[in-house]
Amino acid sequence: MTKKVHRVLWLLNHTTLRKFEVEQFKLIGINEFFCPKSFPYDEGNLSASVDASLDSTLSIPLDELSILNQQNWYDSPSDDAWRIANQYFDIAIIGFFPQQIAATAKNFDGAIVLRVFGLAKGFSYTQILMDELGPYFIEKLSRLGERFWFGAGYEHLKDEEDGLLKQRNCFLPVGLKGEPEPSLWSGADKRIFFVCPGIETSPYSKSIYEKFTKDFSSFDFQIGGVQPVHVKAPNILGFVDEGTHERNMREMRVMYYDSSEPHYIHYHPFEAIRVGMPLVFMAGGLLDRCGGVGLPGRCKTIKEAQKKIKRILNDDLKLIEQIRTSQMTLLAPMDVKKCETPWRKSINRILGELKIAKTTQNYKPNKVRIAVIVPLAFRGGSLRGAKLMAQAIDAGSQQAGEDVEVIFAHLSDEECYPEEEFFDLPVSIQRRSYQWRTIEKEEAIRAMAYAGINQPNVIEKQYIVPDDGVKQFMDCDLWVIISDRLDVPLLPIKPYVCMVYDYLQRYTLALPHYTNVQYIATAHKAERVFVTTQFTQQDAIQYAGLPSKKVCKLPMLAPEISNLETTPMTSVSARSIYFLWTTNLALHKNHKNAFKALQIYYEGLDGKIQCRISGVGTKGMLKSDFPHLMPIKKIVANSKPLKKNMKVVGELSNSDYKKQLQNCAFLWHAGEVDNGTFSVIEAAYCGVPALSSDYPAMREIDTQFGLNLSWMDSSNPKLMAVQLKMMEQELVLVRERVPSLKKLKEQSIDKLALNYWQAVKGCL
Repeated sequence: MTKKVHRVLWLLNHTTLRKFEVEQFKLIGINEFFCPKSFPYDEGNLSASVDASLDSTLSIPLDELSILNQQNWYDSPSDDAWRIANQYFDIAIIGFFPQQIAATAKNFDGAIVLRVFGLAKGFSYTQILMDELGPYFIEKLSRLGERFWFGAGYEHLKDEEDGLLKQRNCFLPVGLKGEPEPSLWSGADKRIFFVCPGIETSPYSKSIYEKFTKDFSSFDFQIGGVQPVHVKAPNILGFVDEGTHERNMREMRVMYYDSSEPHYIHYHPFEAIRVGMPLVFMAGGLLDRCGGVGLPGRCKTIKEAQKKIKRILNDDLKLIEQIRTSQMTLLAPMDVKKCETPWRKSINRILGELKIAKTTQNYKPNKVRIAVIVPLAFRGGSLRGAKLMAQAIDAGSQQAGEDVEVIFAHLSDEECYPEEEFFDLPVSIQRRSYQWRTIEKEEAIRAMAYAGINQPNVIEKQYIVPDDGVKQFMDCDLWVIISDRLDVPLLPIKPYVCMVYDYLQRYTLALPHYTNVQYIATAHKAERVFVTTQFTQQDAIQYAGLPSKKVCKLPMLAPEISNLETTPMTSVSARSIYFLWTTNLALHKNHKNAFKALQIYYEGLDGKIQCRISGVGTKGMLKSDFPHLMPIKKIVANSKPLKKNMKVVGELSNSDYKKQLQNCAFLWHAGEVDNGTFSVIEAAYCGVPALSSDYPAMREIDTQFGLNLSWMDSSNPKLMAVQLKMMEQELVLVRERVPSLKKLKEQSIDKLALNYWQAVKGCL
């Protein structure tokens, strides 16, 4: 029987670590490796490099290797790359890079080893993972079963973790390739060598640098380490090649290592020891665990370190020799051959459990369930948008050949949501009604514990959960919340996405401070935030402060309306024609300016076309006590032509609205800034032109759908009235500019659905 060839995806670029770990794998019989050909230039990769030589070890087709080499393995490699990885590789070694962890956990079918080397005291990988990827991410990792491992470089690191990471620990000791060569050191350069990378890019490094330069200001020193941002100081070496770095350690008199972190250590102290350079180091750090207690180079105070370094610089040969001779013991735990036994034991365990997992687990995935949750009693365009989202996910998953069940969830409110409101939902989409249930902190802790999620994430006094009376949507893999409008934090028990249509509070709506903060916090805790315009995308980043990677812009969806027979507009009759103004009672709908414009249109410009007003709440708009609606009562009361020519038809059923729309002269959108309106697209489907307020989101809609809208300045009632008159006079011309049904269908749900499914799938 041919022996199976095991291959490793070593998805890191750390230069020194790569040399050691490739050697360890070879010692235990694994000889084929893939490493990334690019890496992000950030604080996590200051010691990184690319090594293409390992490609020669791989016995996989060159065209498929080429695909692997083109990927960003620290972010989101392509589906094709993951297909190749799953076909040829058994083990993926990944670093503590959140996006890399999430992508590998989601896409790789082999064993995943999260390679870690320790954190500052008081921090844990468990907590950081939950902070970065959501409190439910640990539970996601637990679903990988025997395929996930916590690859600790130091045996004690597991004791700093809770739950899964501690349970799945496998010890893979850190080592250093190469034999000690202490005879290489000369020490002719009587300066201290101190390594401190990223001084201007890391506040932590900056504080270390400032403390060192203060403590050793009376000494001559050189500071090594990569500096992404230039530091204006003559003794900063910055980036040097490997040969220069080694020469510095051979020639400089002493290395000082300041860290007293008990769980983390850099490589350069060991590199110095290997070439025989005296190391003076502070007590309390990881070097103590490596055998440093009692060594002559160890110091309990800065004064002790200053004194010993001064003696070394002043040629105290006895102290120099004592330090050089004794410090070799610190290299013992890092010896390649000494590390071989624990490495062999751990890798064999990883491969053994992977084999069991692949033979005993059913790899056919369960049906994915996506809940599209409408959090408020939305009606009108907001409800249509929610239903369109559900339809797009449903259609997109079908197009991709994925087994997905979409559940549309709305509040239990028969008056707001009668059965006929959902006749347009496809039969493939299930519907559930629910109520928000508020739970106190104690109950939240229990719920999180039952779900296998760490309790430290329960920090609020109250949370809300959607209660459908059966499963509370826990049978769903992802919740898609239509908006960020949650006044109480959502219990972090399931991953969720927010569909945010706008940030009106930035422009017109003065929300209470706490409410605004809570809305923004809801978006920050989401897996992703979906938006449909660049305008809202910029608001999400600049106003809400969301990371750009978290914000996903999707194309605007619009409902299709059958283009029934309409009467050709060849002339204008004052009694038989009207335009339709769709609005509601929201502040940003610009009622005062709109009614002023209507008054000017009918009184000053002899307007011939009647205005019909429709939308949620409009029946009572002239009786409302809302402060922003009070001025319109006076405008209407003082204008007989306006009263004669306006008719409030109120909120209409879908069928009645279509009839009104199909037979109107044009649609009027008079609102101020928002995320745009479906109504202009619906009008185009009926062959009806639209006059719209001119603002960025509407321009984006106009461009996407090719609507050829007519524009007006919503801040100027006189100009609004002039544009209404223009629509009356040029009605035939503007009607001819309405795009064809064929053109509109290029932006149909069927055409855009795959975009939505891919975005949602990326959050699973």
